[in-house]
Amino acid sequence: MTLTCGALFSGIGGFCLGFEQAGFESSWAVEIDDHAAETYRKNLPHVRLITKSVSEIDVVEDALSPVDILHAGFPCQSFSQAGEKKGFEDPRGRLFFEIIRIIEQFGDRKPKVLVLENAPFLRYGEGGAWFLEVQRAIQKAGYWFRPENAQELSAFELTELPQQRTRLFMVALSMEHFNSGRFNFPAEKNATPKRLRDYISFDESVADEYYLDSENRYYKMISEAVTDRERLYQLRKYEVRAKEAGVCPTLTANMGLGGHNVPFIMNGHGLRKLTEDECLRLQGFPEDFSFPDVVPRAKRYTQVGNAIAVPVAKLLAERVKAKLVNGVS
Repeated sequence: MTLTCGALFSGIGGFCLGFEQAGFESSWAVEIDDHAAETYRKNLPHVRLITKSVSEIDVVEDALSPVDILHAGFPCQSFSQAGEKKGFEDPRGRLFFEIIRIIEQFGDRKPKVLVLENAPFLRYGEGGAWFLEVQRAIQKAGYWFRPENAQELSAFELTELPQQRTRLFMVALSMEHFNSGRFNFPAEKNATPKRLRDYISFDESVADEYYLDSENRYYKMISEAVTDRERLYQLRKYEVRAKEAGVCPTLTANMGLGGHNVPFIMNGHGLRKLTEDECLRLQGFPEDFSFPDVVPRAKRYTQVGNAIAVPVAKLLAERVKAKLVNGVS
């Protein structure tokens, strides 16, 4: 039995890879960003990728085949606690409703399961009004979905990854295929010791462009804060934060926009930021996953920060598969 997936807001394919590792087949994906699409095509060439806005997608005109699961990490800037908190007043926030529109276009062949991802603050914004809006829209589309169907999952707690990354995942089940919306999210904590050195080259030299020049305005600020060369240091606006030993802070999309939020290490070769490949590994992407040469370095950091942690997607996919195949999760 082959279970199929479709992806909206696919990014570079973190969701797709996680579901494929759990045995699903990716039928198609949609991504508007040209640079993200380049990365996706290089690493998932077997998937039909449609490069356009979800607002322009039409199930019939774009020949989207019916799938068992639709997953989507829709834009989170509108719902992030760190942002302007505009919610559905922001055009990016309203893109959520395009997911509902596309689902409805499938008619009686709509996906059996929806798996959505966003910022944890989506549950609390506007006193809970944002989440209530999401709940109503999903239920109206014919799915079981209650607050219990949304849960924050931590990559640090659930997987071997040493990155502190917590995201909100939502799972909705079709009323036509399931008698209830009961779903058990991954909960067992991963006991594997965190080894930051498995992901970061603390001792080896990397390309010169990753090192800060001693004349750089941030060099003195960060280097003076370094007391342990086995730790990561993060520049956050006007302060430098030292992370706990063996821990990587949340990798964010704005790593590609300048010095802020980028993790740094100090070694015998100087003070440098993490490479984009190190960031990929900290997100759990496979060793053979790589960026095309045509994608600028700043865009690579943005893509990593926007991505789903692959091992978390896999854990969730395994629960979805159990629900589809055995009626349990």
